[in-house]
Amino acid sequence: MIISAQHLWLIPALPLLAAGIGALTPRGGRSLSAGAAIAAMVAAFILSCLALRTALIDPAAHQTFNFAWFDLGHGAVRLGFLLDPLTAFMCVMVTFVGALIFIFSTGYMKDDANFKQFFCFLSLFAAAMLGLLVANSLLLLFICWELVGLASYLLIGFWFHKPSAAAAAKKAFITTRIGDLGFLFGILWLYDARGTLLFFDGGHGVLEAASLSAMAGTTLSCGLALSTAIGLLIFCGAVGKSGQFPLHVWLPDAMEGPTPVSALIHAATMVAAGVFLIARVYPLMSADQVLASVPVHALTVVAFIGGITALMGACIAVAQNDIKRVLAFSTVSQLGYMMLALGVGSWVAAIFHLLTHAFFKALLFLGAGSVIHAAHHEQDMRSLGGLRGPMKTTFATFAIGMMALAGVPFLFSGFWSKEAILHAALEWDVSILPLIMGLAAVVLTAFYMTRLVAEVFFGKARSHAAEHAHESPATMTIPLVILAACAIALGFLGTPAFPWLQAKLLGEAEVHGHSLLVGAGLMGLSIVLVALGLGAGWAIYGRKLRQSATAKDPLETASPPLFAALAARLGFDELYAATVGRANLAFGALSAGFDRYVLGGTISFLTRFAHFTGVVSLENDESGLNAGFNATSEKLRGAGQSYSKAQTGDAHGYLRVLALAFVVLVLLVVLGGGR
Repeated sequence: MIISAQHLWLIPALPLLAAGIGALTPRGGRSLSAGAAIAAMVAAFILSCLALRTALIDPAAHQTFNFAWFDLGHGAVRLGFLLDPLTAFMCVMVTFVGALIFIFSTGYMKDDANFKQFFCFLSLFAAAMLGLLVANSLLLLFICWELVGLASYLLIGFWFHKPSAAAAAKKAFITTRIGDLGFLFGILWLYDARGTLLFFDGGHGVLEAASLSAMAGTTLSCGLALSTAIGLLIFCGAVGKSGQFPLHVWLPDAMEGPTPVSALIHAATMVAAGVFLIARVYPLMSADQVLASVPVHALTVVAFIGGITALMGACIAVAQNDIKRVLAFSTVSQLGYMMLALGVGSWVAAIFHLLTHAFFKALLFLGAGSVIHAAHHEQDMRSLGGLRGPMKTTFATFAIGMMALAGVPFLFSGFWSKEAILHAALEWDVSILPLIMGLAAVVLTAFYMTRLVAEVFFGKARSHAAEHAHESPATMTIPLVILAACAIALGFLGTPAFPWLQAKLLGEAEVHGHSLLVGAGLMGLSIVLVALGLGAGWAIYGRKLRQSATAKDPLETASPPLFAALAARLGFDELYAATVGRANLAFGALSAGFDRYVLGGTISFLTRFAHFTGVVSLENDESGLNAGFNATSEKLRGAGQSYSKAQTGDAHGYLRVLALAFVVLVLLVVLGGGR
C-alpha cells in the first residue's frame, strides 16, 4: 500500500477525530476517550510508516498536493501537503512516541477526575503537530502552529485549580506569542514579496530556486538581504516554540502540567516544532550565504543563539532540585544543540539529534513520571533516594535514557547525534565559539544527569513517600522498556560508518560511510569530556550520598553565590519582571489613565455638550417653531370653522343665495350703465 501526498491529511485527521470523540463523550466515558485516542495514534503511526515507505522510494523528490482554499480577489489562497523524508521521519517519530505516551497516561492519570478531557486535549495536541509536519504551505503550517500553542495552554494548565499551573499556562502562551508575532510578520512579508506561501509549487514555491535567488538578490536599506530579514522573522517563532534564549523562560514552568504532558511537549511535539520549522525553511535561511556583502547571515544568528542556549540550559540544570525541572533545562540545552547544528549548516545533524532526543527524553520524562507516581507526587530529588531497589525497571530504563542524553559512547544514540553536531560545528569557518559552548555543555550534561540519578535512585530513602515507593504498573513500564530499546538502536541509523538516516534526509539513494578515524580527535575529546562529567558527578554526589533532605548541596557549600544564581535560573524571570513586566504595567496604567481621563473625559464632554444642545433645541422647538405653528394652525382652524358654517348642505338655500347674488349683480350693472 502506498500513501501519496494527497492522502497525508489522514494522519492528523485521525487524532483530530479522536479529540472530537473525547469532547463529545460524557464525563464517565473514560475508556472510550482513551481508547479512541490510542487507536487514532496507532493508526496514524501505521499511515506514517506507509508514507515513509513512499518517501524513500525517491528520497530526492518533493511530492506535493496543492489545492485552492478560497478565492481572494483575482486569485486564490492555496494550501497543500508535502511528502518527503523529513516529513515522513517526523510523522513516524511523533506518532510512535505519542502513542507510547498515551498508553503511559492511562496508568498515570487513572485517578484523575478529568481523565477523558485529558485524552481529548492530548489528541488535539498530536493532531496540531502532525498537521504542521505535513503542510506544504507556510500558512497551513502557521495555523497548526497556533493550534499547538492552544493545546499546550490547555495541557500545561490542565490542573487549573493550582495557581502555579494556571500561571505557567499563561506564561507559556504569552511568551510563545511574542515569538509568533515575529513569525507572522515574516509570513506577511514573504507573501508580499512572492505572492505565495507554498513551499513547492512546480518551480514557483518560496523554497524553490527562482524565489530564493530573487529574495537573496534583493538588498534592503539596512544592508540585509530580503531572504535574511524574512528568515530572521521566521526564526523568532522557532525561538519561542523551542525555548531558545531569550524566550526560554516558559519551558521550565511548563512542568506544572501532568508528567505525560511534559514528555509530549519536550519530546514529540511543540519544542520539536521550532527545530522542524527551521529545517523545513533551511533553503530560505541559507539563501544569503552566497552574498559576501551581507553584514549578518541568518544562520549565523541561529548558530550563536543555539550555542548560548545549549550552555545556559546546561549550567542552570546543575543547580535544580525538582526532577522535572532538571530535565526541562536539559531540553532547553539539547534544543540549543539542534539550533547550533542548523546554524553551522548541518540541518540533517539537527534532525538526527531531534529524533534521537525525542526517544530518550520521552524515556526520561516518563521515567520521572513513574518515580513521581510511585512516590506519591514527590518531585524534589532531595526528598527521594533509594529507589533503585523497589523500582528496578524504572531505574534500568532511566539509566539508559540518562546515558543516551549524556552521550556515553558507543552504544547510545545520543552519542552519535551529538557527535554529528560537534563535527559540523568544527567545520564551520565563521567562528569556533559555538563549538566551545557545545563542548562545555557536554561536560555539564554528563555531570547534572549523574547528579540526578545519584540523588533519586541511590542512597537511602529520605522521605516517607520514598520509603513506600513501588514499581509502576505495566501500562507505565512497558512504554519505558520500548523507549529504552529505541534510545539504543536509533543511533546506529546515523553512525559515520553507516549514515543511512542522513543520506535519506538529503535525498541520496546510496549511503556513503567513512571511517570512524575521520574526526577521531574531536570524538576522543568529547569522550574524555563525557567521562570527566560522569566522574565529577559521581565523585561529588555518588561517593558521598545525601543523608537527609535538608542537607546542603555540595556545590552550594562550595560556592553559595554561584549555586544560588543557577538555582534562581540566572534571574531571567526577575529581570523580565523588573523590565518587561514593569514596562507592561506602566503601559497598562498609562493606557488606563488615557482611557479614563482623555478618552473618558472627551466622551463625557461630548455627552454633556450633546445634552445642552438638545435642551436648547427643545426650547427653540417648543417655544418658537411649535408655538408659532400652533398659533397659525389655531387661526386657520377658526377661519375654517367659520367658513364651515356656510356649508349647510341645503340645495334650496344655495339657490336662494345665487338668486340674490344675481339680482345684486343686475342692479349694479343697470345702475352703473345709467351713469
